[in-house]
Amino acid sequence: MKVKEVNYAVSKTYNSLNMLNTSTKNIWLVFHGMGYLSHYFLRYFKGLNSNENYIIAPQAPSKYYIQPKMHVGANWLTRENTEIEMQNILNYLDAVLEAEDIPNDKNLIIFGYSQGVSIASRYATKRQLQPTQLVLHSGGIPKELTPDDFNYLNSECKVKLIYGTQDEYLDEARIEIECKRAIELFGHRLEVLPFDGKHVVNVDCINGLL
Repeated sequence: MKVKEVNYAVSKTYNSLNMLNTSTKNIWLVFHGMGYLSHYFLRYFKGLNSNENYIIAPQAPSKYYIQPKMHVGANWLTRENTEIEMQNILNYLDAVLEAEDIPNDKNLIIFGYSQGVSIASRYATKRQLQPTQLVLHSGGIPKELTPDDFNYLNSECKVKLIYGTQDEYLDEARIEIECKRAIELFGHRLEVLPFDGKHVVNVDCINGLL
């Protein structure tokens, strides 16, 4: 059996919340977790000031039905053909940002939740984006990333690591490992923000980021 590869044009959607205008202060690039769709994920950001915050939510490419109610969810990556699939995602995200034509005078906040943490951190480093905040919520940082990958970040960038103390996917040992690794990657710019809760999107933490 031989694995072959083709290139072809494809159209994909993404969603946004609020309007980008002269009053906009913050532009959010937010990456949902596994099982979400981007338009549902945006509901967690509705508490932000709609006049000052513009939120862009890319859509993970692989959709599937979730049992038992057959809701539709989506997945960013698996261990199968990860390198090629990540390149496809990078190309898609490049197209999203090109379409949005984001002004340089706004604060850029990159936010990843659960599986979206891996996409947020990889995209930021691959394209050397300069966010004012990089928010990593309840997800693992890709193992291949090193402190050198984040050296390009300017001194104004703050990194927030958010997790629930009752997260069913984390035990004390895993929390300790992830926090230690985050400190090694981000140093003094890191702020760890635990909350009393499970593996859920914490709206209070989102609203408290500004």
